[in-house]
Amino acid sequence: MPVSDPIAELLAGTYLDAETGERLGTSVRAVAIGDQLAGSERQWIDSVGVGERFAVVSDVDTHRVLGARVEAALRGPALVCSVVLPARPHADATTIDTLCAAIIEHGRVDCVIAVGSGTINDLCKMAALRLGVPQLTFATAPSMNGYTSVSASITEAGLKRSVRAAAPVGVFCDLQILAAAPVRMIRAGLGDSACRSTAQADWLLAHLLLGQPYREVPFALLARDEAELFPRAAALAAGDLEAMEHLVRTLVLSGFGMTLASGSFPASQGEHMLAHYVELVRPAGLPSSLHGEETGVTALVMAELQGALLARTAPPVLGPTPLDRDAVLAHFGPVAGELCWAEFAGKRLDVAAAEARTAQLARDWDAIRTRIGASFVHAGMLRAALAAAGSPLTPAALGWPAALVADALRFARATRNRYTFLDLVGDQNA
Repeated sequence: MPVSDPIAELLAGTYLDAETGERLGTSVRAVAIGDQLAGSERQWIDSVGVGERFAVVSDVDTHRVLGARVEAALRGPALVCSVVLPARPHADATTIDTLCAAIIEHGRVDCVIAVGSGTINDLCKMAALRLGVPQLTFATAPSMNGYTSVSASITEAGLKRSVRAAAPVGVFCDLQILAAAPVRMIRAGLGDSACRSTAQADWLLAHLLLGQPYREVPFALLARDEAELFPRAAALAAGDLEAMEHLVRTLVLSGFGMTLASGSFPASQGEHMLAHYVELVRPAGLPSSLHGEETGVTALVMAELQGALLARTAPPVLGPTPLDRDAVLAHFGPVAGELCWAEFAGKRLDVAAAEARTAQLARDWDAIRTRIGASFVHAGMLRAALAAAGSPLTPAALGWPAALVADALRFARATRNRYTFLDLVGDQNA
C-alpha cells in the first residue's frame, strides 16, 4: 500500500483528522519540494493562478542566491518591480512601510513574491495583506517553520509578536538551494523543529490545567518526517538532500499545523518566550545568533525543566504569583513593560486562585503527567540530534551569561499570555 503524503492530502482537502473525523485542507494552492526547481519557476508561479503582474522581494543575499533567477523567469511585463532590501532586514513596521511604498511606486501588482526565509517571508506576508493581494514564496534557507503559516512574526517596541496575516498561495523549495544555505541556517531549522515536544507539553499543560483549546492534528502531521529527521541530523548538516527533504517537510507541515490550530500554539511556547526575552532585553555586546539556534538551546532548557517536573510524583504546590506590575515595568522599562504587563496580568494567581489550582493539581497530577509524558521527548534525545548536526547546545555556547538565563527563567513568562511550564514553576512555593 502506498504511503500517504499529508502535504498532498492537505492540498487536496482530504487529510483525515483522527480526532474529529473531518477532512482538512488549506488555502495554500501548491507546494513544491524537489531536488532542483531551476527552469520551472514560471510554471510553478502560473500554477497558482495569481495574475500577471508581480513584485519580487528579496534582500541582497537572497537576490544573489535565487531572486535574480526568479526575476529572469518573469521577463517582460510580468515583472512589475524588483525590490532588493539591504542585508539582514528587520521585520518591523518601518520596514513594512518602506516595502509597501517601493511596490506601490511601480503601480498595480497582482501578487507579491518573497524570495528568502524568515524575515523576507514575514515582511511579504504583511505587505501583501496591506496591498490586498496574494503572496507566494521561493525559499532560500530551511531556517524556520513559518513558510506555510497564516502568521508573521513582527517586532513592536522590541517585543516580537505573532501577527495574523495570510498563508502564501504557493511555497516552492529547491532542495539544492536549501542544502547550500549557510550551515548555521540549516541548524537553525533543526532547532526550530526540535521544540515540537516542548511546545506540545506546554500547550497540553494549558489544556489539561486551564481547559484551553488543544488539537492533536498539528503533531500527527509531523510524526513521520520528525521520526526520519532526527536520526539524519549529521547528514543534514553535511548537505544530504534526503535529510534536507525531511527537514523541509517538517517545517512546511509545522506551518500548516499552526494554521489549523489558528495560531502558533503547536510550535511556539515557553522555549520561544525564553528566546524572545533575550532578543527583547539583549545586553550590549551579546554575540548575535539566529532565532532557530536560540530556539534549539531554549528547547533543551525547557525540556530539562519540563522533564524534572514531570518526573516528580508529588504534585506542585503553588502560591500567589510573585511578579507584580511594578516588577515587570522596572525590569522591562515603561514601554515594553506595559506591553508585557498586558500579556501577563491575566495569568497571575492571587491567594485564592493559587489554592484552587493547587487542589486541582493534587487531584489531576498523575493524569497530567501521563498525558504529557506520552508525547514528551526527553532532553537527552533532543541534545543528541542537535549535537550530531553541530548545533549549539547550551546558553553559554551562544554567549549568554548565567545571570541572563536566570532572568529569562523568571521574567520570560511575562512576555506572552500563554500558560506554560514557566508559569507552573514560577508560581511554586519555595
